[in-house]
Amino acid sequence: MEKLFHLKQNGTNVKTEIVAGLTTFFAMAYIIVVNPSILSQTGMEWGAVFLATIIASIIGTLIMGLFANVPYAQAPGMGLNAFFTYTVCFGLGFTWQQAMSMVFLCGLINILLTVTKIRKYIIKAIPHSLQNAIGGGIGIFVAYIGLLNVGIISFDSGVPALATLDQPAFWLFLIGLALIIVLQVLHVKGAILIGIVAATLLGIPMGVTSPQDTVSFTEACKALPTTVFAIFKPEGLVSLFTDAAKLPLALITIFSFSITDTFDTIGTFIGTGRKSGIFSAEDEKAMETNAGFKSKMDKALFADATATSIGALFGTSNTTTYVESAAGIGAGGRTGLTSVVVAICFAISAFLSTFISAIPYAATAPALVIVGIMMLSSFKEINWTDFSDAVPAFFAGLFMALCYSISYGIGFGFITYCLVKVCKKQAKEIHPILWVVTGLFILNFVVLALI
Repeated sequence: MEKLFHLKQNGTNVKTEIVAGLTTFFAMAYIIVVNPSILSQTGMEWGAVFLATIIASIIGTLIMGLFANVPYAQAPGMGLNAFFTYTVCFGLGFTWQQAMSMVFLCGLINILLTVTKIRKYIIKAIPHSLQNAIGGGIGIFVAYIGLLNVGIISFDSGVPALATLDQPAFWLFLIGLALIIVLQVLHVKGAILIGIVAATLLGIPMGVTSPQDTVSFTEACKALPTTVFAIFKPEGLVSLFTDAAKLPLALITIFSFSITDTFDTIGTFIGTGRKSGIFSAEDEKAMETNAGFKSKMDKALFADATATSIGALFGTSNTTTYVESAAGIGAGGRTGLTSVVVAICFAISAFLSTFISAIPYAATAPALVIVGIMMLSSFKEINWTDFSDAVPAFFAGLFMALCYSISYGIGFGFITYCLVKVCKKQAKEIHPILWVVTGLFILNFVVLALI
């Protein structure tokens, strides 16, 4: 263990890593049931997507843990699966096989961007004030996910408001939140995981913890061949490029997939990796070299890039680094052993789908809120008294939650940063890569408005 993961060097131990892995898994286990529920609306078989989700998560997370030795988990991304279903298939009229082909190509593009070090150079081009804003913004986003998942923020009146506390799920959420707060204040090890497990068990007599309708492992195995390598069938890649009228739209959609996937990952790594020390100063120094994969960040970016194409081969939308990994990092996870534990949990879940589906949002949401609070400390590094620093930091930090997208928050931060620098006649301070990326974000926003 020590030789493979360098636990002592990273200030951790096996017990801490196992607890962190379990914490991350429980925080993101919802995707096992939610992803097939969304993608199956396109005509894909529920059981096939269920198993594809698990396989993609296992492979992607193992690559992250064993190759990069960082505590991040990968799975099909929320938001990207909705874009796949409701925009690409329903809105633009592509078949699920064609949409899956776009995801596969998006993964190849991300691999190219990573191998050529473009994604690394983008990270290095982001000024420290924005990096801190992204870190704090990830905290707000994670906490917001938790609040939305449990439904305690209501939009019934057309504006955000606290929901009426008339449902057992809301009370379970508040109990779980109070429990984790108390355990954290008392410095109890494994506080977040204890809170999730305790809330799940308490939810049984409250009627909140209950299994959802799922398929058996055998049924899922029978359905899986319908999606595996479907992109190589006539309905996939071939059909995507034979219709000349739809080709421009297909290319634009692939671009949208890629830019969202790329900056979701960059935001997650910056937001969680710098403050925790996962990507240390020594690691950043290693990033300066151009040959091979010398740093953890290099390897982590490559692991993330390969996961999307692998997931598409089995039949699921973009596989990406999960922001819920912050829950495990908050629990002390610092190495790839955390990721290996998550991968093992995903493998077991293939046979225990009924049990896993019973874990309610009300039990995991408190963990996300607490982790979000812990990440807000990045904001203290920003000079809020300087309006030119405060403006891009505000947009980068807040718009992640408001837009429910890490990449959109980063995009607005970049745009306002460039605007401020131009107005102050400091355009020369803007890195050329940042100019290019900002232009791509503007193009992406325009494209999304048109399609």
